[in-house]
Amino acid sequence: MNDLLVRDVRPVPLGRAGETSPVDILIRDRTVVAVGVGLARPSGVAELAGEGRWAMPGLWDQHVHMVQWALVRSRLDLSSAQSVEEALEIVRRGLTGAPGLSRADASQTPLVGFGHRSASWLRRATPADLDEVSPDRPVVLVSGDAHHGWLNTAAMRLLDVPWRDGLVVENEWFDAYDRLGDLPGAASQAEAAAVDAVREARQRGVVGVVDLEFSPSWDRWPSRLAATGPFRVRTGVYAGRLPDVIARGWRTGDPLPGTDHWATMGPLKIISDGSLNTRTAWCCEPYADGATLAQPLGRANFGEAELTDLVATAHQHGLETALHAIGDRAVAQALAVFARTGASGSIEHAQLLPAGGLAQWAALPVRASVQPAHLLDDRGVTEQCWPDRTARAFALGSLREHGIPIVLGSDAPVAPLDPWLAMAVAVCRAPEGGEPWHPELSLTPREALAASVDGRTLAVGQPGDLVLLDADPLAGGDPAVQAKVLRTMTVSATVVGGHLVAE
Repeated sequence: MNDLLVRDVRPVPLGRAGETSPVDILIRDRTVVAVGVGLARPSGVAELAGEGRWAMPGLWDQHVHMVQWALVRSRLDLSSAQSVEEALEIVRRGLTGAPGLSRADASQTPLVGFGHRSASWLRRATPADLDEVSPDRPVVLVSGDAHHGWLNTAAMRLLDVPWRDGLVVENEWFDAYDRLGDLPGAASQAEAAAVDAVREARQRGVVGVVDLEFSPSWDRWPSRLAATGPFRVRTGVYAGRLPDVIARGWRTGDPLPGTDHWATMGPLKIISDGSLNTRTAWCCEPYADGATLAQPLGRANFGEAELTDLVATAHQHGLETALHAIGDRAVAQALAVFARTGASGSIEHAQLLPAGGLAQWAALPVRASVQPAHLLDDRGVTEQCWPDRTARAFALGSLREHGIPIVLGSDAPVAPLDPWLAMAVAVCRAPEGGEPWHPELSLTPREALAASVDGRTLAVGQPGDLVLLDADPLAGGDPAVQAKVLRTMTVSATVVGGHLVAE
């Protein structure tokens, strides 16, 4: 179904409060061509009965690692572990519950887990701990922030990682994780899981994602879209494969071959510093427990000259940059690099804002691409590691006050690919039933919704992407009630370019 007339829907006013009387929306050739009351249905155009439901532009997740998110559901869940010992017990149960493997198969079939957050554990995790539980079968435990891996000795051998008595972190870990996808059977498992993940996302009203997977996903999306049907994707590229994209002449926004224009080239992705949970986010002042750290300020993954050169090269070849910066020093460096190069794009995460510099940011063509649901996991660690800086953490309200464009995402699998959860946390800054944390830094429901639709509206000339909702997403009183409305929202239909893809 490509051309579609959607009858009797009430547009959600994402700007200032506006008219919400029922209208019809006509989509032809993937584009909204008419909005009005009692529109005539052209011959051959299908019709969808809105029955007075609320309608808004399709939702986007601006930061996803699609394959990693897709595979999480088949991986051992370590998110409940509060200590090394609890994590080891989960691994022990995972090994016991696994199907029998021959010795040869076991050496090539790792047990992969995801979700542990070790920053608050009383002692550090070591390979020896895992070796005691699993001396032969490789065990790869991906941290909940995805910035380190806890591997046993067998896993280090399998992934060609030099042995060390500690965690594998940052760039070395990213390279090792990429090799995990090269193991026998991994690619087919990942592709099947990615197709399922797209279908699940559309059920939540998601019409598009920015896919920042490490692998060259532009080669994967043609077959995925052939299996799933319409879905919008922007694919990122990392520094190691930037020459390949430049050689192909692809610029940000260019359609990718074999995707019927559903997928386009996205930004250069650079991870300039680490994360809070791994305590590698690069800060202006030491962590509160910095005396126990080899690098009390965290760390930069790139020198400033190298970072500037990468961003300038991408800009010269028509590519935006998505620059990961979590610590305040990393954010300040990112702003300096964008200003120096004249490049456009986004700062990803911006978890700890610098004490100054937001006025400079507001003058740059740079979005804040943020993931509010990270607050649910990082609130306690923030209070532990950055107790004197909590008023600058996840400071969405500060970004808004300076007029900095905000777009929301999940960083799935770090948080679920669920825009309703992201919006709810942006509004209430608390888990369900919890006490709001720095509520002065929240967004309104209207602001959160507007930050989740890729800047689009239900107007003539806009893409024919929309979702029908069973309730008014702007309803409710105090932020806790508003957040509950968002968390429990049900989507009755998702339309991508005039195609009904979920109902």
